[in-house]
Amino acid sequence: MIRKSWWKLLSFILLVYTCSYGFFVKVPSPPGVPLKETIRNLFFHVPMWIAMMVCFTVSVVYAIKYLRKHDPVNDIYSTEFARTGTLLGILGLITGMIWANYQWGKPWSGDAKQNGTAIALLMYFAYFVLKGSLNDEEKQSRIGAVYNIFAFFMLFPTLWILPRLTESLHPGGMGSEGNPGLNPKDTSNAMRTVMYPAFIGWTLLSVWITTLRIRVQLIQQKKIEQ
Repeated sequence: MIRKSWWKLLSFILLVYTCSYGFFVKVPSPPGVPLKETIRNLFFHVPMWIAMMVCFTVSVVYAIKYLRKHDPVNDIYSTEFARTGTLLGILGLITGMIWANYQWGKPWSGDAKQNGTAIALLMYFAYFVLKGSLNDEEKQSRIGAVYNIFAFFMLFPTLWILPRLTESLHPGGMGSEGNPGLNPKDTSNAMRTVMYPAFIGWTLLSVWITTLRIRVQLIQQKKIEQ
C-alpha cells in the first residue's frame, strides 16, 4: 500500500512544508519594490499555474488518445484532468487578484495577463458547457475532445505570448516602467527551498484529486453498464 501511495504521502509532506515553512522563511525586500510579505504568495500562486498546465497537458493527451482509439476511459481521464486544471486556474486567478490588490492597488486592473487568464478559463468553461449540452455520449466525447485540443493550444497566445507582447504590470510583460511585482532577482536561495517543493507538491495534489474523481467516474460507468 505504501509503495503504491508514496507519491500521495510525498504530496502531503511537501504541502505541509510549504504551508508552514513558507510563512517563516526569510524573504527579500528589494529597494523600490514593495513586495514585503506578499512575496510569500509565490509559494501558492505560481505553483498552482504550473499544476494547471500539467493537468491541461495531460488532458489534451488523453483527448488525442480518445480520438485515435475511441476508448471511453480516455475521455474520462481527459475530462477530469481538464476539470482539475480549471479549478487550479480559478485558484491561481484568485491568489493573483489578492496579490495584485497589494501590489497594483486593486485586484483587477485589466492587465494583459489577467485578461488572458480570464479568456483561457472561459474557454474551458465553454468546454464543460459544450459537453453537458450534448445527449449522445459518443458525440459528446468526440466533439469535446476536438474542442479540448483547440482550448489547449489557445492557452499559449492568451497566457504566454500576448501578455509578453503588450504592456503589462505582470512579470514578463513589456511595461516600459518596469514591474512593481516579482522578477527573478527578487527571489533568494532560501525562497527556492520552498518554491521548488511547492511546484512538486501542488502538482502531485492535482494528480491525486484527479485520480479520485476518475475512480468515481469509472465506478459509475460500471454501474450503468450493469
